[in-house]
Amino acid sequence: MVLSELQLRRCKYCNSYHVVRYGHTKGKMTRLLCRDCRHTFMDSDALPGMKTPTNQVASAVSMYYEGMSLNAIRRQLQQEHNSYPSDSTVYEWINRYSSKAVKETKNYKPNVGDVWVANETVLKIEGKNVWFWDIIDGKTRFLLASHMSTTRTTKDAKILVSKASERAGKIPKVIVTDKLAAYLDGIELAFGADTKHITGQETDITARHSTYRRFHGSLKARTKVMRGLKKRESAQLLLDGWLVHYNFFRPHESLKHKTPAEYAGIKSPFRNWLDIVKSPPTITTTTVTTSETEIPRLGAPIPRVKTQPRRRTSIGGVH
Repeated sequence: MVLSELQLRRCKYCNSYHVVRYGHTKGKMTRLLCRDCRHTFMDSDALPGMKTPTNQVASAVSMYYEGMSLNAIRRQLQQEHNSYPSDSTVYEWINRYSSKAVKETKNYKPNVGDVWVANETVLKIEGKNVWFWDIIDGKTRFLLASHMSTTRTTKDAKILVSKASERAGKIPKVIVTDKLAAYLDGIELAFGADTKHITGQETDITARHSTYRRFHGSLKARTKVMRGLKKRESAQLLLDGWLVHYNFFRPHESLKHKTPAEYAGIKSPFRNWLDIVKSPPTITTTTVTTSETEIPRLGAPIPRVKTQPRRRTSIGGVH
């Protein structure tokens, strides 16, 4: 028995095959109804609650992290798919799936070498200089950590190298940096005498580790992504999203056309942004226990107890 094309359709919400046609949209797209969960959805590759097919959404996110502006992305989608989403729609896709990608990849431990390379660049956000710090492994080019700050102090350098050590699960033997004095004290505070600090201007280390020079090219690509941002909160999410893009989805010729994650021995099910967009959301169950004596968070709804009259709760003068 040969199944019809409709019989092969699955519900986008519950994966049931019990779907039937349920009219059309104004654009003459077929609408389907699931007889099991009673949800309706479009007969397209779009995710539930979305109109744009997943491949277009994934392409938009990928193009952004490759340095294309929102307007350029919209023009590209129009030329290739006759689709012209708004700036806010594209930006919402980028934020949504960057957050998802960060959550899905944050626990992978790379197998990295003993020589790491750190550097920093500056951009203006909210009218202020904001410094973006990065540190990568010289062997695999895996971007171990990024940090954002309005200062260039010892504390910032220590935060950067400590985050890298936590991600790698080890302490490096050598960290190569520019001549910024904050690195010397920051590395010493984080690792003591276990890690040697060398500046990139020293010809012997630079000759052996050309990663120091190539790293600047990678930072230029990241700078395109960050330029024009107006809020630091948005910058932090996109900084983390670019880290995922660089490590997991961007092959390097110097790594035999592998991604840093692959070269570092990570076996991830996510090969590109399309895999992130298509992957089902991670469902977590959290049990919350409350009592009459528990003080709720500021702005959180006050729990009601049916057996007692409702009481007003005051925190910091806010009712």
